[in-house]
Amino acid sequence: MGRSRSRSSSRSKHAKASKHNKKNRSRSRRQQEIEEKLIEEETARRVEELVAKRVEEELEKRKDEIEREVLRRVEEAKRIMEKQLLEELERQRQAELAAQKAREEEERAKREELERILEENNRKIAEAQAKLAEEQLKIVEEQRKIHEERMKLEQERQRQQKEEQKMILGKGKSRPKLSFSLKTQD
Repeated sequence: MGRSRSRSSSRSKHAKASKHNKKNRSRSRRQQEIEEKLIEEETARRVEELVAKRVEEELEKRKDEIEREVLRRVEEAKRIMEKQLLEELERQRQAELAAQKAREEEERAKREELERILEENNRKIAEAQAKLAEEQLKIVEEQRKIHEERMKLEQERQRQQKEEQKMILGKGKSRPKLSFSLKTQD
């Protein structure tokens, strides 16, 4: 029995030592991971600083060139925008000219239509006036004929009246002459 106790005690010591070794290894692994992580972070920070420094140095070296390039691009963009603006203004001007031309054409067409209507009305008025003048001329002609007829009738009436008066008065040769002769009685 004494041996089994010593075995279990030895196992337990061995287990404790093994556990302790695992803890130490685990701790040292964690410690190592932390150190590696710190090293990585420090390396990344240094690389970042180095890159930033190199970029700054490169920018400083190429500052004039970069400024010229930026200015060139700005000028080019400005020219493009001006060109587009001028093209847009030209399109608007052309559209306005086309609209104005269309309005003028419409006004011209209306004016021509009004002139045509006016000419047609003037023609109709002239025709109506000519017809009216013709009718008035006919009326005047008829009135003249009627007047002439009246005058003829009046003259004829007056002539007949004179004739009658002559007959009554025996003037002229309207009545046969009576001859008186004196006869002597023998």
